[in-house]
Amino acid sequence: MTIEARNISFRYGDKPVLKEVSFALTSGHFHALLGPNGAGKSTLFGLLTRLLALQQGDILMAGQSLKNQPAEAMRQIGVVFQQNALDLDLTVRQNLMYHGALHGLSRKETRARGDRELERFGLLDRANDAVRKLNGGHRRRVEIARALLHQPSLLLLDEPTVGLDVASRRALNDHVRTLCDDDGLTVLWATHLIEEVQQEDRVLILHQGQLLADGSGRSICEAEGTRDLAETFESLTGAAS
Repeated sequence: MTIEARNISFRYGDKPVLKEVSFALTSGHFHALLGPNGAGKSTLFGLLTRLLALQQGDILMAGQSLKNQPAEAMRQIGVVFQQNALDLDLTVRQNLMYHGALHGLSRKETRARGDRELERFGLLDRANDAVRKLNGGHRRRVEIARALLHQPSLLLLDEPTVGLDVASRRALNDHVRTLCDDDGLTVLWATHLIEEVQQEDRVLILHQGQLLADGSGRSICEAEGTRDLAETFESLTGAAS
């Protein structure tokens, strides 16, 4: 599935947060939205998920306008927000069952899909545990499993590794990349951590609301005359990686 942002601008009062941002994502690939804190990444995610209303421009998902066909467009996406959105007192499976019901899935279908995702994440044996008993990395895996229940073609993740240790960050990043390879899932992964981005990734560098670079990590480095993405990121944004 493709997603296209056309000339997106957004303000909080008199303060511009996004300035004429345009891009198109390639179906079935991992895309990194890289920017320092305050770059506008979460605002962009708010617009992509309709938590914020579009002020200027449009967003198309599989050719469907988020303005004119919101229900059809939103069916295409799964979302993992920066803040944990699970009910800590419910079990893992109860969280999944509730989310499946919100999407109109039958209990049987939700159970089958949920168990399949939990097994892929190595968490099927924790299905009946309360979420609060899981560590941060496992909670994030449950959130991704939940986001995939309705079988979206696009997965949005907003700083999904915040609060995780290095090993958990790497494991989560690797698993999402596997989803791209195995399932043809289109992924937009927002982060301020350069170590979560690879040279072969499609990279969008956002800073102070402006899209400063868009291309493979390697091609961006070549264009900027820098040795690696860390140097490129610091050169473009002034932020140390």
